Amino acid sequence: MFIAKKNIIAGRNPIIEALKQHQAIDKILIAKTASGNIIHEIKSLAKENNVPIQFVPSEKINSLTNIQHQGVIAYKSAVQYQNLQQVIDFINEKGETPLFLILDGITDVRNIGAIARTAVCCGAQAIIIPDKGVGALNEDAVKTSAGALEKIHICRVNSLMKTVDELHLNGIKVYASEMTATTKLHNLNLQEPCAIIMGSEGRGVFTGLIKICDDTFAIPMANNFESLNVSVATGMILYEAMKQRTL
Repeated sequence: MFIAKKNIIAGRNPIIEALKQHQAIDKILIAKTASGNIIHEIKSLAKENNVPIQFVPSEKINSLTNIQHQGVIAYKSAVQYQNLQQVIDFINEKGETPLFLILDGITDVRNIGAIARTAVCCGAQAIIIPDKGVGALNEDAVKTSAGALEKIHICRVNSLMKTVDELHLNGIKVYASEMTATTKLHNLNLQEPCAIIMGSEGRGVFTGLIKICDDTFAIPMANNFESLNVSVATGMILYEAMKQRTL
């Protein structure tokens, strides 16, 4: 069996089997020189399972494992990804009001872990992440989350733009956290079905997402000091949502 590190699957057939069994996989690395019908099968299965693929030099893969890999390795995920529509249906059937988080460009797994802890504590039911440009939900992320990543629905999507459309079709409003927004956090109605987009501390939320969301908002601060960590900001937002829904 082609296994290198605990979180890596190496070799074409083992990866084919993992994909057919719908195992949680973060991404697949394929050597640029790799070819053959089985490579096409891996690409097809990865697309069906919504698993991102990166094409890299053979040297990159060689540096990650000394076991025969046949030009392909996969990183196993520590969490099981779920279909967004199925999660929405499940939450509605339970009689709960959706409160989701959308993470745009957040790459630090410690931040993601901290966000997951707060999300579970404040009653959010799902975290939505893109298949690219986000930190891997590996064992370090689960450890940082104190197990919270295993207690909340994680939905991986290939387009956050399409995801906003899907949420709208399900009657879920989408708000983006934006430091310069005129609407303040406490003025949002977070008792209704909603999803909150959190962007990276450097770039913020992608402009295209801001244009199609229902509103942007800012966290009011006593001093003009632009230094809120994204996980701290998320905690403040989710606490406001919990307060509104509880009181």
